[in-house]
Amino acid sequence: MATRDVVLQPTPITDAAALKRQRQFARLRGTVIYHGFVIALGALMIYPVVWLFASSLKAPDEIWTQVNSLIPQQLRLENYVEGWQGFGGVTFATFFKNSFIYAGLGTLFSVTASAVVAYAFARLRFVGRNFWFSVMLLTLMLPTQVLIIPQFIIFKRLDWVNTFLPLLLPRLGGDAFFIFMIVQFIRSIPIDLDEAALIDGADKAGVFFRIILPQITPALVTAAIFSFYWTWEDFLLPLVYLNKPELYTVSVALRTFSDSTGVTNWGAVFAMLGLSLIPVFVIFIFFQRYIVEGIATTGLKG
Repeated sequence: MATRDVVLQPTPITDAAALKRQRQFARLRGTVIYHGFVIALGALMIYPVVWLFASSLKAPDEIWTQVNSLIPQQLRLENYVEGWQGFGGVTFATFFKNSFIYAGLGTLFSVTASAVVAYAFARLRFVGRNFWFSVMLLTLMLPTQVLIIPQFIIFKRLDWVNTFLPLLLPRLGGDAFFIFMIVQFIRSIPIDLDEAALIDGADKAGVFFRIILPQITPALVTAAIFSFYWTWEDFLLPLVYLNKPELYTVSVALRTFSDSTGVTNWGAVFAMLGLSLIPVFVIFIFFQRYIVEGIATTGLKG
């Protein structure tokens, strides 16, 4: 009697389970590769900062002889004490105070003026609006160095050199980049809200403060963060207008602290460099969600 070979066919349930396992494995492999790449890239980017703080705890003769080592052979906390003493009888407490004045007031002036100007360009009708908006955008192409000489001549004749006025007063006109960014936010807000407020008796200023301003908060916070970053690290303008050590900002003081003609206490320099990064880190940690929201949001949600 002939026997027949019986071929067992896989059941659909078995095929579905195997396919599910393959998909899970592929998804897990992609996740591992992605996170591994991000971690490696993050470590590469943060290494200079880690090296900076590690070098601030090293002895001066160890900083450049043990470049590849992050662990100090001799923990030297005196670098922070010596660095904080500053130079010329002026401590870094004064330099940090000047930087906070410059960055804080500069950010306040720049963002406030930019919001008002952006509202005018986005909502108000006046002669030559498109022309002046184009002129404003063209100023983005002008390097800061081109404006320094004529501005310095004007401020010198006004006897404003060695004061914070040349650094702060020009910001009352707003910043072209922030104006452009806020204009896009305002244009995405339905104009029906403005018309409803006007019908209820609000004037143009009321529309701005009650309708527009609450809606553009993400853009204002984003502009404030970027303005603080750029102002805090600004070196050229304070160097041009501030010649007295008691008026130096942190960036100028750090450059003066490192003496290219003599012996520089690099441990103290790196210690003050590390302290100068703390305000930037703090702002980023507490306001990073506003940065993402301000860039991603284009107006009203829902």
